[in-house]
Amino acid sequence: MSATLKAAPISLARRLAAGAWQVPAGFVFLLRRPRLWPLALLPALLAMALVSGGFLLGLYAAPTVEAALTPGTGRLPPVLGAVLALTVWIATLTAGLALGLAVALLLGAPLLDLLSRETERLARGVLSRTSLGAVWEAKEALRGAAYFLAAAPVIFLLSLIPFVGPVLGALWAARTLSFQLTDPSLARHGLAFAARRAWHGTYRAESLGFGLTALIVLVVPCANFLLVPALVVGATLLVLDLKEAET
Repeated sequence: MSATLKAAPISLARRLAAGAWQVPAGFVFLLRRPRLWPLALLPALLAMALVSGGFLLGLYAAPTVEAALTPGTGRLPPVLGAVLALTVWIATLTAGLALGLAVALLLGAPLLDLLSRETERLARGVLSRTSLGAVWEAKEALRGAAYFLAAAPVIFLLSLIPFVGPVLGALWAARTLSFQLTDPSLARHGLAFAARRAWHGTYRAESLGFGLTALIVLVVPCANFLLVPALVVGATLLVLDLKEAET
């Protein structure tokens, strides 16, 4: 994997693929290392419960939101009415999933940080620590969590735009999800909030590829159990590979 990134792929497709690959790589890395399982168990259970709860909340709220935001039957052409209704349902369900995942990441943050540390130690043999200490890392983690929580209503509003809304909402969700999942590793490498945003700007394609693939996994029922810990492992591997490519 490092060899692929060190080759400095020039095409957008290859850079997107380099980021996307780290999602299945995270699942494989976690499954092949039983010593990581105790750290992954509680975050996995939280994610399964809260992501499912967020989806059910969106499913329950969607009819009410549709009635509030769309004209009544017969006031629009059937095709346009169906498109608007579908857009509202997608927006509501996506926002519910994002909210459930945000809460799961927030509640599981301490264990997920330990999981990221152990992943780096197992993957590279050493643990990089160039931050300003545990208190600073905790503050940065809270800022990242607040950023992701604030993204849920933005995802909803973007997804409401007819026709292009679901695509815009998915892109924004992928960006913020990738930002949040890489937070523990990037903070441990000494990057403050603004520097982490700049890092994702530099590696926008890799970050987006990782985030979009993570969103796809989010809606796969059989993958939900290992969802959050595997994505944190994958995000840590992504940061490590890109950091090595820099040097």
